[in-house]
Amino acid sequence: MKRLWPLLWAARGPRRLSSGAAPAMEELLRRSVPPLPPYETKEKAPPAAELRGAEFVSFYRALQPGPPRAELLTRLARDFGVEHGRVAEAAAKVLQAREQRREPGALLQAEDRLRYYLNPQYRGLFQQLGRLEGGLRFLVELRADLMEGLASKAVDGPHVKEMSGVLKNMLSEWFCTGFLNLERVTWQSPCEVLQKISDSEAVHPVRNWVDMKRRVGAYRRCYFFSHCAIPGEPLIVLHVALTSDISSSIQAIVKEVPPPETEDPEKITTAIFYSISLTQQGLQGVELGTHLIKRVVKELQKELPQIEAFSTLSPIPGFTKWLVGLLSSQTKEQGRNELFTESEWQEISALTGDPSSNTLKKLLNTNEWVRSEKLTQVLHSPLMRLCAWYLYGEKHRGYALNPVANFHLQNGSVLWRINWMGDSSPRGIGASCGMMVNYRYFLEETASNSALYLASKQVRASEQVLALVAQFQQNSKL
Repeated sequence: MKRLWPLLWAARGPRRLSSGAAPAMEELLRRSVPPLPPYETKEKAPPAAELRGAEFVSFYRALQPGPPRAELLTRLARDFGVEHGRVAEAAAKVLQAREQRREPGALLQAEDRLRYYLNPQYRGLFQQLGRLEGGLRFLVELRADLMEGLASKAVDGPHVKEMSGVLKNMLSEWFCTGFLNLERVTWQSPCEVLQKISDSEAVHPVRNWVDMKRRVGAYRRCYFFSHCAIPGEPLIVLHVALTSDISSSIQAIVKEVPPPETEDPEKITTAIFYSISLTQQGLQGVELGTHLIKRVVKELQKELPQIEAFSTLSPIPGFTKWLVGLLSSQTKEQGRNELFTESEWQEISALTGDPSSNTLKKLLNTNEWVRSEKLTQVLHSPLMRLCAWYLYGEKHRGYALNPVANFHLQNGSVLWRINWMGDSSPRGIGASCGMMVNYRYFLEETASNSALYLASKQVRASEQVLALVAQFQQNSKL
């Protein structure tokens, strides 16, 4: 369930704490945030008292979600960040050491001093909290509040964004693969784990316990990462279907037909990763998904060495919104759209009864277009090539605009196949006009593909996708 405090904040507007609460908060922060000791005595500074960290946790959790917590986070980020005066002094000493061409040891020490003073004070508090029992879980929750607050503008400003980034980097170190445990979920797993897996499924919602049983039964695998400090708690979950070919429809995977009780290994040649969900929003930006896929591939290779192909069956969030936006902008700027050929647009206009794109936009926004078999047939070809371009050609800072595409391409996959009506659910029709995509992992090529994409932003794609892109370039204009 979504937290309500960003909504409450937006509805009521920013409110300051009561005159009595503000001094108490200031006093708590002064006691809880350990001062950064001088560089010369950094190794001799006494460890912070655990009681102060525990006091901060209790105080924070006692605050009402909303303005009080937002006020505390804002004060922490603003008043206990980097000491800019010390940074300026340390930077001047680095420049002085370079100008005077002093011995390498003196320059390195000056640079080390500068690095030390670039640490914000609240980093010491986070380190202290990370050592407490349950502290790591608290820090994940605190960053989730930060992320939610930043998204809703409940907390804002460069200091808060910087603090969120600092905490993300610290969590990335604490949640590195050496501290993570790979666990498989079966129907015999604890009820609490099954419930959390069900609740966290963000891609293809679990309908009921029968559905959940099927997703961890025969020809299916479900894995998650847990942390040694938070045992048994799913952090990120990956669902896998074991098939005889690369799946083109999610309904075939999550259909309601009861599965067989036992597996026939001879029928398993392909592993389809069809859902990956982060269960802890405070870990956004921490690289867990890539490591989870790699670990699961190794696990499946040990259990089922006959598997020949590893692929995803992935959603394409944002495609419909992108398409409707293009229709709106082209109509506004040019008085007509150039996404379709003249003959295609004539057929579409005849079926919608509207020479403008307004009716088509409405049909796309409401999913009503799939009710017309003829309109669905007419849109098949143009939507396929538009989707291919959206995944292959639309960029953000040179990389794939679509976040799912960017994730798998960074991992070294190949943009393999676009599937018409791969997800015929209302959710799938609304998000991507029903289309899904396979990203295929050729294990011997993932490292080189990833390096190529990250360095030169080149996308490896199959002949099917490249042919659709060529059709787009020939028949459509942006």
